[in-house]
Amino acid sequence: MVKARMKIGFHLLFKSRFWSIFLFLALLFGIRWTKGAGYLDLYSILIKPILPGTAQKEWIKEGENIERSIRLQLLEKDNTRLRKALSLKEYNGKKRISAAVISRSSRNWWRQLEVNKGSKDGVLKGQTVIGPGGLIGLVDSSTPLTARVRLLTDPGHQLGAWIARTKRHGILTGMGTNRPKLIFLNKNSLAKIGDAVTTSPASTLLPPNLTIGIVQFVNEKALPSPYAIVQLTASPDAIDWVQILNNNGKK
Repeated sequence: MVKARMKIGFHLLFKSRFWSIFLFLALLFGIRWTKGAGYLDLYSILIKPILPGTAQKEWIKEGENIERSIRLQLLEKDNTRLRKALSLKEYNGKKRISAAVISRSSRNWWRQLEVNKGSKDGVLKGQTVIGPGGLIGLVDSSTPLTARVRLLTDPGHQLGAWIARTKRHGILTGMGTNRPKLIFLNKNSLAKIGDAVTTSPASTLLPPNLTIGIVQFVNEKALPSPYAIVQLTASPDAIDWVQILNNNGKK
């Protein structure tokens, strides 16, 4: 009787160990086969009551506030840009032709852009092109429906400029960035950072007193003549709409 009971107990113990080992191996196989998905699900269920903690809630709240702030800033910038574009489009007299930028080449980003108005609309080579903020370039060529604008930032592109405070003329030269160089005609430029740069009041090729930019840097010791670096007020890399002044085109 005792031997029979021991045999049954041993059998049950063996059977219990067998199933324990089997279940353990099956669990490991399941975790490996599912790449831990089930384990992660179980883990998430177990820790769900304690998440997010106090610190995590603060982090989440702070992250949401930062995101809202960034989105608000972007929306404000878009709103300002669209308002400028709209006002530029609406402010269209008989001597101005509004046009949208329709094409830009990454290889010639600082050289040129194309707009959706051409000779059919009165756009001719040599006409002045302005954007929100001031002068951006001149019409280089036109087709019946489109026109190509040569930007102030095009390397080698030159035109006369003027600083009213010092009453000094200079030659604005494109450098392939949004900061062209202003080479002064006088040995002493008298220019200072913050001076406004405009088209020359004596210019016969451009309308006088059009805003170009602000002086950012001055080198009085440069040879053969001093120069300044000018930050354009109408950034050509962010222009959507332009106006073409049709009172100075070459017939």
